[in-house]
Amino acid sequence: MAIYIDPPLWPAHGTHFSHLISDTSLAELHAFAAAAGIPDRAFDGDHYDVAEARYGALVAAGAVPVEGRVLVRKLIASGLRIPARRRSSSLKLPLLTRWNAVLPGHDALFLDLLDRWGEEHRKYHGRTHLLAVLEALDLLTEPADPPRTVLLAAWFHDAVYRGVAGQDEEESARLAEDRLAQAGLPAAEVDEVARLVRMTADHRPEAGDGAAALLSDADLSVLGGEPAAYARYLAAVRQDFAHIGDDDFAAGRAAVVRQLLQLDPLFHTPRGRDLWLDAARRNLQAELG
Repeated sequence: MAIYIDPPLWPAHGTHFSHLISDTSLAELHAFAAAAGIPDRAFDGDHYDVAEARYGALVAAGAVPVEGRVLVRKLIASGLRIPARRRSSSLKLPLLTRWNAVLPGHDALFLDLLDRWGEEHRKYHGRTHLLAVLEALDLLTEPADPPRTVLLAAWFHDAVYRGVAGQDEEESARLAEDRLAQAGLPAAEVDEVARLVRMTADHRPEAGDGAAALLSDADLSVLGGEPAAYARYLAAVRQDFAHIGDDDFAAGRAAVVRQLLQLDPLFHTPRGRDLWLDAARRNLQAELG
């Protein structure tokens, strides 16, 4: 039975935050937090967010310092963890960890992108989708790491989302060009990221374009989910277009499904085809029917 705390790495409100958890019970966690004077509003379902200034005192009070990935493993093992996909707010830790692996030292850009992906009107095209694309890239490239340009393109590919096909991708690409240039990335990398983002408008990478194939397959991986997961995807997409009437939405969605079924290939990497192609075809054909 122990309380654990990770390093203060999460940037917000002009400082950085740690996460405080119990490996046993929420009762133990709440008792420790109350004794340390941590307010109730700092509790976020399965952990407390605590400011950097409190870190030393909490360790002195008995919290065991561990790396972020160790803290996550202990939280999962405890059975107390709220799965990331159940609420967008819980995605900050896994997304921050991934961001720091691809572009460390650019906290302001991370927070801007996180805010964009967390916009209220997004239901499917939100942080859950972003994390799913990043995880799909892991599957497609393991045991190697995905190229940095592909990862950054994933972060930017729906950074602007208003539900306007083509325009969203173009504005997202322009945002990538502007923000990554400001971050000091080489021009060639900036151009490549923007090119990959624009590709997601039609998911038609050229033959031999390995980077585009990876991003396209990862972005469409949701199509190859189990029936229950696919049903959740469809419900979220419908919410994204709640401003459109049922008949108009049904007609537009049918056109999208037909277009996806006509893509040949639908998935461009051998690994993507193995993972998702058969299920994707079943899901799309069932939806159209």
